[in-house]
Amino acid sequence: MKSLRHDLDRERTHHDACRAALVRMTEDVEEQVVIGEDTAASGADAEVLGHHLRSRAKVFREMPPGPLFFGRLDREDGQVHHIGRRRIAEHPAAPPLVVDWRAPVSRAYYQAGPQDPQGVLRRRRFGWAPGSLGASEDLTALEDEHLTGVRPTAGPSWAAGGRGSSRAPGAEGAGAEGAGAPAGAAGPGTILASEIERPRVGPMRDIAATLQPEQDELVRSGPADSLCVQGAPGTGKTAVGLHRAAYLLYTHPQRLQRSGLLVLGPNRTFLSYISEVLPALGETGVRQSTVDDEIARHEVRAEDGPAAARVKHDVRMAQVLRRALYARVDPAPAEDLVVPDGSYQWRVPARELAAIVVAVREEAPPYATGRERVRARIVRALQLRAERRAGVLGAAWVRRVERARPVSACVDACWPKVTPEEVLAEVLTKPRDPLLDEAERAALRWARAPRSFRSARWSAADLVLLDELAGLVERPGGYAHIVVDEAQDLSPMECRVIARRADFGSLTVLGDLAQGTTPWAARDWREQLAHLGKPGAAVVPLTTGYRVPAAVVDLANRLLPELGAGVPAGRSLRAGGEVTVRRVGDVVAGVTAAVRAALAEEGSVGVIAADAAVAGLTEGLARGLGEGVPEGLGEDVPERRGAGASGGPGEGAGLPGRVSVVPASLAKGLEYDHVVVAEPAAIVAAEPRGLHRLYVVLTRAVSRLDLVHRQPLPAPLERTGR
Repeated sequence: MKSLRHDLDRERTHHDACRAALVRMTEDVEEQVVIGEDTAASGADAEVLGHHLRSRAKVFREMPPGPLFFGRLDREDGQVHHIGRRRIAEHPAAPPLVVDWRAPVSRAYYQAGPQDPQGVLRRRRFGWAPGSLGASEDLTALEDEHLTGVRPTAGPSWAAGGRGSSRAPGAEGAGAEGAGAPAGAAGPGTILASEIERPRVGPMRDIAATLQPEQDELVRSGPADSLCVQGAPGTGKTAVGLHRAAYLLYTHPQRLQRSGLLVLGPNRTFLSYISEVLPALGETGVRQSTVDDEIARHEVRAEDGPAAARVKHDVRMAQVLRRALYARVDPAPAEDLVVPDGSYQWRVPARELAAIVVAVREEAPPYATGRERVRARIVRALQLRAERRAGVLGAAWVRRVERARPVSACVDACWPKVTPEEVLAEVLTKPRDPLLDEAERAALRWARAPRSFRSARWSAADLVLLDELAGLVERPGGYAHIVVDEAQDLSPMECRVIARRADFGSLTVLGDLAQGTTPWAARDWREQLAHLGKPGAAVVPLTTGYRVPAAVVDLANRLLPELGAGVPAGRSLRAGGEVTVRRVGDVVAGVTAAVRAALAEEGSVGVIAADAAVAGLTEGLARGLGEGVPEGLGEDVPERRGAGASGGPGEGAGLPGRVSVVPASLAKGLEYDHVVVAEPAAIVAAEPRGLHRLYVVLTRAVSRLDLVHRQPLPAPLERTGR
């Protein structure tokens, strides 16, 4: 034990050296910015250099406080590598004091095990005091796993000391192989288990310290590979997608920075929750958005009924819109084109004009490109006629003829200029495409057509259709890589929005068919990937959960046979968890009692209810808690806010800072230490895919789950309440 404590002191000393080196690195970067501003170079070169230096300085300035390393590898060749979230060295040419977790040498930290040590003698994990800002004295424990020359069941070595030690009493014999080791090894070591099970407070955190082998394989996929992760609740699919983004930015910076990387989430609440993951990994400036934000050409001022929304999100609308757009093209002009040129007139016969239009149509360029091709080929036909008489003509003649009124009038007649709004307004005013039946055309038809498309009130689904038309008119700019979370809820037309932006890039598609809650939610990944433009992407299942405890997973799995999703049941490596069922006469009072009990424990508390019940429940909960919250249990401390509380329905409603009241429709992707579900039957009854929504709600709990109900529980859960 004495030698182990000596190891702990040495690691603290190393951390002090790393901290000093990081301070020098930060100062050097800031100095380079100042020097770069005075560098003699061309304007463009100076701007590029300045942007690069300022971006590096921003990364260093925005690094969140915290420990500088979380692991260590001792290799057979004598090399020792400390693993952290970014590289730290005395100077650029010196061996690193800390190796970035994304570097090739770090891969063994996640992949090596007793069955395949990969040249590793020992893997060491470090335990830090909860909430540590990176003070060396907060390094309170270490756990060693010997991979070479020992049996696979060998236990870890331990040292612990200092305040807030993460070592549990009697933990010296705990197995360490399970996390970061091949299947069949023992359960996760104590440090790793405590990190995974740490209370969920504040925004989502990175999992660089706890990546599992199957997760690491996905993270390190190549930039050209599109993949789909079918992940059961708690398997870390969102974290895998974000860490893959950070990995690609690290390994292929020029490719990714040139075309950009986009992270798409289901809503802004979710984006707020994940917003700090990439900056914590050293990647700033990544666009995080929603599909709605990406297509926000107009303010949403109308709401579709269910029937209209279903039709507008149907993939057939892509063909309807294409036909409506190209119906404006006239492939058979009635008149010859005559262009005066001084004392001459040049004529292009109508049949030749028709051939030009038909040829361009067959090439299928974007509509605006096709219009310009028609103009260019008409001008070329005129030029050939003129040059037979006058010889070679210069660029000035070509520009003059391009702007000639007869040419512009001919192009407008053959291939008129148009906006997406004009086309969609026409479709919605008089839907006539036979691809849709009469009931569907009636659902699309505006009840009262606007005077013009400029005064139209567009719905959210209309913006999806306008984006489809805009993509037909002119090809949009794309991204090198897009991470799409909760992809099972995207409609076919929303998938096409993403496909256009990933036409020359790759995708990381994340989701769970069992959590599909929209009317058009995907039921098969192959079909969904085809809509996303990546039909050949690999579909990889993640079924082992590290977030949701076994008791909660087992309860949620009871719903799976009723969901028709065809996905395997999840399993959890976290034993235990608490599930409590409260049959009450007054739901608000029952929820209040459950929240009061939850506040006696550590961590965040999420109260989830049917959307229509949230306002009344929030008011009643705030009134019911009143003076009943023990002192210190409900303090509104920023770093201890419940996940999703910021901007959520419970914000500013007089609730303790650790408590969030969340509508069921916004719960997806969030997590809380303690979840109180108010009236599960109401959540199911609120929408056609209500059981899917309840499945989502139940799996937001990472430690404890309370079901508070007055109505009978949904049938699959009935025996829980007995």
